[in-house]
Amino acid sequence: MAGPAHDPALYRHRDAIPVRRALISVSDKTGLLELAAQLAGAGVEMVSTGSTAATIAAAGHPVTEVSQVTGFAETLDGRVKTLHPSVHAGILADLRLEAHEAQLADLEVSPFDLVIVNLYPFVETVASGAEGDAVVEQIDIGGPAMVRAAAKNHANVAIIVDPADYVMVTKALTLGGTTLLQRQRFAAKAFAHTAAYDTAVAGWFADTLGVRARGAETKPISGLRATPAPDAVSASGPAADGSPSTLQVSARLQQVLRYGENSHQHAALYRADGAHGIAQATQLHGKEMSYNNYVDADAAVRAAYDHEAPAVAIIKHANPCGIAVGASIADAHAAAHACDPVSAFGGVIAANRVITRAAAESIAPIFTEVVVAPGFEPSALEVLREKKNIRLLQLPDGFALGDVELRQVSGGWLRQSADRQFAAATDWQLVSGSPASAEQLADLEFAWRACRAVKSNAILLASGGASVGVGMGQVNRVDSCHLAVSRAGDRARGSVAASDAFFPFADGLQVLIDAGVSAVVQPGGSVRDEEVIAAAQAAGVTMYLTGERHFFH
Repeated sequence: MAGPAHDPALYRHRDAIPVRRALISVSDKTGLLELAAQLAGAGVEMVSTGSTAATIAAAGHPVTEVSQVTGFAETLDGRVKTLHPSVHAGILADLRLEAHEAQLADLEVSPFDLVIVNLYPFVETVASGAEGDAVVEQIDIGGPAMVRAAAKNHANVAIIVDPADYVMVTKALTLGGTTLLQRQRFAAKAFAHTAAYDTAVAGWFADTLGVRARGAETKPISGLRATPAPDAVSASGPAADGSPSTLQVSARLQQVLRYGENSHQHAALYRADGAHGIAQATQLHGKEMSYNNYVDADAAVRAAYDHEAPAVAIIKHANPCGIAVGASIADAHAAAHACDPVSAFGGVIAANRVITRAAAESIAPIFTEVVVAPGFEPSALEVLREKKNIRLLQLPDGFALGDVELRQVSGGWLRQSADRQFAAATDWQLVSGSPASAEQLADLEFAWRACRAVKSNAILLASGGASVGVGMGQVNRVDSCHLAVSRAGDRARGSVAASDAFFPFADGLQVLIDAGVSAVVQPGGSVRDEEVIAAAQAAGVTMYLTGERHFFH
């Protein structure tokens, strides 16, 4: 069977649609009362269910129980409440069609202009350690039905599944209603939301009960041949340098994400069989992960695990806001945060050790999107779970960074061995100034490793085992030097500096010298090395050459 078809000439165009009637049923009540106040103030009729209706009513706002609409009391412990024609006709009526409008009138059903639904906390329940019926009861039925119905009928209905979008609703109230473009974007987000939810449910059945849907063994990724393989990447026929002549990439669909880097982009997470990376992490708390969350979490883990001592990296837009080592994770976090507290707001934190209660108490006062670590002390979880939305990821047992990296380019893929080596300080060449003191050398070694996590061109200033200024992603090295010095401020004086590649001219180095940097480590290899070294010698600044670079694009 197929859905109905209508003559295109019968459709009346609708763009801005005023919000007159809203259906609200939410498990996550973040921002609910603020939104309800705005809707009530705009004269919007609110229809709601169970605890949502009770919450709105307790705040003094007029609300209609859904049972008053259906004439059918919520029953079976709330399993049946919105699955009723009076609800779904109001959601699904396509008011671009005169026939639908007339049928609603005959049925005495009022349409909904706005549907606000988020689903039972299935993922959170699984993450809590619950089992069996306790998990099954958190499989939402009516919620996804309403979400999908409203998303399908986005020509007439705005569907909201994320409390972060409430602000767009309140704005629409003052602008004459939601626009078609807005409703299309809300619908796309809603379908991604239910898809992710269903994927989580299917995954639980597969992992817990050993029941996997037929055909679910592999999901093809566009442009790739997805075949069962023991490793994420299999290769054959090595070339002279060891590069394989062919690649096969195998990955399973793990989760459909709300959207990609931007709300109009589709996105999903695929998990490679046999791998032990960020894709295999377990979410212990918080909102669902986004595409950008995964990108930044991966960058943060990569940065933290470059160090052997307890280390913390704070990442924003794939660049470090701060990196530090310390006697404990709490100490390392405090030092990393101090590098750039402004940029760290809303950042992603990774640690290479278990998050202790002390570390959690250091993190908790700061707005943070994600914390990822090999583990969390129970008392640390208690502290962090007080923050409703913070995402807590526990790395899988046997976590390891891969030895091979792939990057998609138009029409193909780039493959390279991962950048994992660091030239030992004993192999560095001293070309200027006195040998570094033990304290300086420790900071230089730290800076050399930490600099690898910074987007090129990269300059990192360090002091006391922590970054104090970072210049990243500039199209010339002198600008990166200015940025690092500017962010460090007074902390630049007496600090050490690392540069991910050679100084092509002495001007960038001179910026560091003028700021009071006491020692520098850099690869060397420029045709103007003599000029750069001469500038360091003239200033009496200690400089080492490593003979290796660490570009990170």
